[in-house]
Amino acid sequence: MIASIRGTLLERGDGFVVVEAGGVGYQVHVTTGTLVSLPAVGEETRLHTRHVVREDAQLLFGFAERDELKLFDLLIAVNGVGPRIAIAVLSGLSPARFAAAVSAENLGAITAVPGVGRKTAERLVVELRDKLGFLPGAAVAEGRAEPRAKKPRVLEKNERYEDAVAALTTLGYSPSQATDAVRRVAEEAGDAAAEVIVKRALALLARPSLVTR
Repeated sequence: MIASIRGTLLERGDGFVVVEAGGVGYQVHVTTGTLVSLPAVGEETRLHTRHVVREDAQLLFGFAERDELKLFDLLIAVNGVGPRIAIAVLSGLSPARFAAAVSAENLGAITAVPGVGRKTAERLVVELRDKLGFLPGAAVAEGRAEPRAKKPRVLEKNERYEDAVAALTTLGYSPSQATDAVRRVAEEAGDAAAEVIVKRALALLARPSLVTR
């Protein structure tokens, strides 16, 4: 079992990276949040990993944060949820927001993830609602509506915000979408690093009502 990998980041792809360790290049499937948090190609990186062995393939999944790995393990333990769907869930919803959606039984937020139908979302809520206490979003009271969005404000000039907007546009979002998403999360971001801001913005952008092309 490969529990972690540390080495040189050789390549970034759509949903994967290649990390060279000990002279071997490992293809590691990653979430969107992990992908944007990694350093530049050519620099050293470290990932928590889960090695999944199937009859037709051996797959390696990597996570920048241990909470992401723990949630991935819980997701793939649910009947009908494989590694690919688990990665899609973690790319569409941060662990905290997934926990909040499960606690509030917000099926709409979960089914907004590509590949996740209503029955799967219901199964996730039933099987995981008592297992997510290690995540901050699990503290959200059941059935509690999310706070109403505050009146939009101008995004202040900040290097971290600018880096976050640039990362989102690199992922394919328009400048206006990226700026709006970063503005929405900026007030609660505090001194969070750019990659944390990006993760929170991606969670917002995963909601269909917030993505207009």
